[in-house]
Formats: sequence, structure tokens, C-alpha cells
Amino acid sequence: MGIGMAADLLQYASSGVTIGAVYALVALGFTLIYNSTHVANFAQGDFAMLGAMTTVFVVTGGLPTFPAAILGTGVAAVAGLALYRLAIDPARSSPVLGLIVLTIGASIFAKGVAQLVFDKRFHSLPSWFDAGPIKLLGATIQTQSLVVLAGTIVVVGALAAFTTKTLLGKGILAVSQNPLAATLMGMNVRSIVTLAFVVSAAIGGLAGIMAAPITLTSYDAGTILSLKGFAAAMLGGMGNPVGAVVGGIVLGIVEAFGGGLISSAYKDAFAFLVILIVLAVRPQGFFGSIARERV
Repeated sequence: MGIGMAADLLQYASSGVTIGAVYALVALGFTLIYNSTHVANFAQGDFAMLGAMTTVFVVTGGLPTFPAAILGTGVAAVAGLALYRLAIDPARSSPVLGLIVLTIGASIFAKGVAQLVFDKRFHSLPSWFDAGPIKLLGATIQTQSLVVLAGTIVVVGALAAFTTKTLLGKGILAVSQNPLAATLMGMNVRSIVTLAFVVSAAIGGLAGIMAAPITLTSYDAGTILSLKGFAAAMLGGMGNPVGAVVGGIVLGIVEAFGGGLISSAYKDAFAFLVILIVLAVRPQGFFGSIARERV
């Protein structure tokens, strides 16, 4: 293998890990909501879109990047709150399939609102730092890629600490294990599930904002992010936070290598092909377990 080929492979790996980190954050949002409601929220990618588009337009209006990013994350969190309180909670007695359809409807609604409030064009954010790209063994690594990786590590660490060290976080775990028992123990399940939606939406919004300087964003960017995030969560094992992170990274690497070595036109197909193979061999994903019911 020549030096040029090694540099190309390193480039694919760095690109794959970067986009995989974004998928991992979206998959974490899926995991949080699935654990608290058993619903796959297909509006999760639209939280990323809302965060990114809000930040882009606020920055264009003159606000510095960091305050704009906080505002964008807040808008995504409010969208998560609205989704639960206005759509999911009133229909909580409906079958899970009906609630999933509700999230698909919410995704369509979010795209329509974004189309009216923003526009139909593609947008990008400037890199968060002015430093130039880093040259490593012939590969070029954007500084924004390091921001995405560092941000993902911080979010995953903070979420792990939140769910294991705080009462509210433990409440989310308790609700995911047994909502009835959590209610009997005096927990306000409705508030805890609301919190899960808000946190997952904020994580999605932050993922979209961090990725915006690398990948363009637009009013319909949430659809593909939702599909990739769902695929990553399934690949790692739906409901498993560690699996969500691993699934996202693996998905990103498969995309990058498939697109680089064969054709970028089929990068989405490579990722979903791998998922089909994994789910056919191990339907519960990398870290999931097969549910068994006594009869």
C-alpha cells in the first residue's frame, strides 16, 4: 500500500468518525425517547435541522456564533417540548405505531414551518475557530471535525453523569424500566418523559449546529439525519446508549469508506446495506438483548 493510499484511508477514517459522531448524537436522542416511551421519534433529525437553521440565520443577522448556538439549541429543545406536550402526551394511550406515525407527521410539519420561516436554500455555518486544517500523514483534518468529536465526548459524558448521578436522570432510567413502578414510587412520569424529549431535542439541535460548518443544512436536512440516527440506534441496539454511540461511529465509517473507495453516489446505500446484514444476523444490534416473554 502506497503512501497516497494510506493518506486516503486516513482521510476516510477521519471523515467517517466525524460524521459518525453526528449520527451518534442523533441516535442518542432516539435512545432517550425510546427508553422513556418505547416510541421511535422520527422527528429527531428535524431537531438537528431546527438548531442548525436557527443558528445560521441568527449568525447571519449579526449575533456571534456561540450565543447563536445556544439559541439554536434552545429552539430545538422547545420544539421537543412542544412535540411531547402537544402531540405525544395527548395521544399517549394510543398504540406505539400510532405514536410513531405522529412523530412522522411532526417531522413533515417541522419541514413546512422551516420552509416558511427560513427558505429552501442550502446553508452553512463558518467554522467555530479560525485555525486552518491540520495535516496528518497526508490527510487533512478540519478543525471543526475536532469540535464535533470533542462536543460528542462532552455530551456523552454529561448524559452518562446525568442519568447515573442525578435524581432526574435516574428517574428517566426508572421510567424506562417500569413506568408503573416509577409512578407507584411517587415519580411524576409525565414530567420525566417531558424532560427526556427536551434533552433529546437539545442534543439533536447541538449535533446539527456542530455539523453545519462541515455539511450543508437546509429545511429538509432532518429527514436523512433521522434515518441515519435511527439506523445507528438499531445497529447498536435500540435503547442502549453505548450501542447508539458505537452504531453511529460504525455507520459513519462505513459511509466514508464505501463512498471513498467505490462511489460517493452510493454512500447511503452502503450504510443501509450493512445495517440489513447486521440486523439479519443479529436483529437486536451490537449491544441489544433479545426480549423474552413468559407464556
